[in-house]
Amino acid sequence: MAANEPGQPPVTAAEWTIDLPAPRVALAIGAHPDDVEFGAGATLAKWAAQGCVVHHLVLTDGSKGTWNADADIDALRVVRQAEQREAARRLSNGAPYTGTVTFLGQIDGELDSSIALRGEVARCIRTVRPDVVLGHDPWKRYRLHPDHRHAGLLACDGIVAARDPHFFREHALAPHRPTTLLLWEADEPDHAESVHPFVATKLAALEAHESQFESTMHAVSDDELSKFRSRIVDRLTMLGSARGLDAAEVFKRIDDL
Repeated sequence: MAANEPGQPPVTAAEWTIDLPAPRVALAIGAHPDDVEFGAGATLAKWAAQGCVVHHLVLTDGSKGTWNADADIDALRVVRQAEQREAARRLSNGAPYTGTVTFLGQIDGELDSSIALRGEVARCIRTVRPDVVLGHDPWKRYRLHPDHRHAGLLACDGIVAARDPHFFREHALAPHRPTTLLLWEADEPDHAESVHPFVATKLAALEAHESQFESTMHAVSDDELSKFRSRIVDRLTMLGSARGLDAAEVFKRIDDL
């Protein structure tokens, strides 16, 4: 019995899978600018190098992303959009970036998983028609940030709405059912993507988010930036070694969409 069939699914131990075939199109859905790069940057860089068209959907405006109480918030919104576009370009690793970066512009820290926003996520899925969707795991235990929870729910709920023809008929877009959903930050991951050649690309994309060096990356000096890079590399190396890989990003994989 598949997980989404009615009734009680069997209790089985997770069996790990390694490396999806590179999708033709991927859509990564993040709560804030930089979330996609943290969660799946190396995987997306790998797929882009194999010809995948990578799209980004960012749900909030990133306007809380500073410790400066006197910051110009309107200016910060503009900066964070520019940083996200540059990060997406860097993930293409020198090739022309052919995907899209879409911003829903919800206020940072005030995201919800409303029906209206579910419709906007479904609209994006129906428009770019991804084979694989990636997003936050909304069921991660003890998660504090509400935007990450709601962003994960919107990714899951948006897939259900996008696949079925009677949801949001007013969009006048054909339904679309992705083949796979990959959730980063998962408590119980069961899929690894080998990413060793693309760790540097992930770091380059993360470092496009210069406004976040202080608040998120704690990297306001050269020494701190070096330590940040080492933390990312060490983490991916550890995740990979558990699966016999040089470096990996790990996800909860859902194919029953």
